[in-house]
Amino acid sequence: MLLAWQLVKRNGYSISEALRTAWLNIKLKFEMLGKIVKFYYQKVDGSMREAYGTLKHELVPEAGSNRRPNDTVQVYFDTERQEWRCFKKANLIKIA
Repeated sequence: MLLAWQLVKRNGYSISEALRTAWLNIKLKFEMLGKIVKFYYQKVDGSMREAYGTLKHELVPEAGSNRRPNDTVQVYFDTERQEWRCFKKANLIKIA
């Protein structure tokens, strides 16, 4: 619910759009904890990106970053490029 309210306040989403996007983000994170997931999101430049990502501990390297956590972005390990990446949660389009 917190993510949905953030989407309404920061991005101007309607309540129904915000709830749909928030649930899609929760579903994506849950699926990435167990396997490699194919999903799509809109990049900052407006183009759509197809990504294959995971958060499964056996498949990702150690993350040795000193960055502060940011609740508006989703961090994932890109299995095609073998590096950590992130995208804005508001820009998630679909999970394949």
